Amino acid sequence: MFLSVFDIFKIGVGPSSSHTMGPMTAAARFLDALRAGDARVPGAGAPARLECRLHGSLAFTGKGHATDRAVLLGLLGHRPDTLDPDEAEAALARLAVERRAAPPGLPPMALDPEGAVIFDYGPPLPGHANGMVLSAYDAEGRLHLRETYYSIGGGFVLTEAELARDAAHAPVDEDVPFPFRTAAQMLRMCRESGLSIAGLKRANEETRMSRAALDRGLDRIWEAMDACIARGLSQEGTLPGGLGVRRRAAAIRRQLEAERGANMPPPHVANDWISLYAMAVNEENAAGGRVVTAPTNGAAGVFPGVVKYYLEHCPGARRSDVREMLLTGAAIGGIIKFNASISGAEVGCQGEVRSASAMAAAALCTALGGRPEQVENAAEIALEHHLGMTCDPVRGLVQVPCIERNGLGAVKAVAAASLALRGDGAHVVPLDACIETMRQTGRDMDSRYKETSLGGLAVNLPEC
Repeated sequence: MFLSVFDIFKIGVGPSSSHTMGPMTAAARFLDALRAGDARVPGAGAPARLECRLHGSLAFTGKGHATDRAVLLGLLGHRPDTLDPDEAEAALARLAVERRAAPPGLPPMALDPEGAVIFDYGPPLPGHANGMVLSAYDAEGRLHLRETYYSIGGGFVLTEAELARDAAHAPVDEDVPFPFRTAAQMLRMCRESGLSIAGLKRANEETRMSRAALDRGLDRIWEAMDACIARGLSQEGTLPGGLGVRRRAAAIRRQLEAERGANMPPPHVANDWISLYAMAVNEENAAGGRVVTAPTNGAAGVFPGVVKYYLEHCPGARRSDVREMLLTGAAIGGIIKFNASISGAEVGCQGEVRSASAMAAAALCTALGGRPEQVENAAEIALEHHLGMTCDPVRGLVQVPCIERNGLGAVKAVAAASLALRGDGAHVVPLDACIETMRQTGRDMDSRYKETSLGGLAVNLPEC
């Protein structure tokens, strides 16, 4: 199995990889399909009007996740990885006046910012909880092109045909030296090759790019993560969305810095630093800032929070270790995505924060000198102790309980890495068994607790 480190860690915008980045990407892909013209309905004229219908979780929590805004930006020609937030606001302001889209390579098309994105609260589409249907009509109202897209988590998007093809055919091994699909295969390959988990991942990546290009890409990912932490630590005020959640990272940072010179600080203050870094990222995400999926936006703070803790608080930490941490985290995240899910709409928050915690635990264990068996153990510990976690965002906003949940996910990751390093790698529950348990738990979980905001905290706060 080959899933690139740059598929797991993608630079984009908040607040959600599945509800913001995915729909924006789907809309941009729809424009590509219009340009290609291959699936045009026979007899239809040139495209003159655009429409999008959101289904399932995209409809129920789309307002809180700014899904409508993301779709409109995508139909205007923007993509998550290159989006300039200032230009996005200007583009939406122009759309409110002009009420049309004129993306490059296509004729001007009517795009009503108030009515073109329809929230359909009926049954979800059959392929996935995050479904959306994009349509283009000609000047006479005849259908020109229609395509169904599914945002399957972490910013990944599949058309209906692509989803069916993936379900019907097991993926074949890619032409890479170490095509591991499971943790057991990964550990066997480590033993046989003498490489670390990061070494396996690096060898696979270098079949697609040079070592220098890979390292530049890894450095760019960490720089984006670190910049997000820095922004989150410096911003104050109330997050958008109407819930009245105050940013806390900047104030907590000032408190912790003021306490640094105090005699005998409590040992558990380290947990506050870990939580702080993670929460800073997710406050930025909730504000619609630039973040990196790790593996999703809703869980974007866990991994960088742990890496920042390692660099700032662990004796002997080296900046060069971050590359190995990213490669290790991507290896674990790829196994989870392949065998279960990283989508909150599919398996609840255990697929997001739980996966992120496992990735971060494995990465930290690697940086602290853990052997492959210990690294696998660290991921399993973190994963096991998030089993059953629901996704119940209040008002559909990626704020409560999401921001604090990232902080606690990062703390658990550090604890899991530390426990694994105290052992020899032998443990009762294999990582693969834990991943399969997550898949089954997610399958059996009531849909009210899978990113619909129809259960849990989302309905038990009277003021909401």
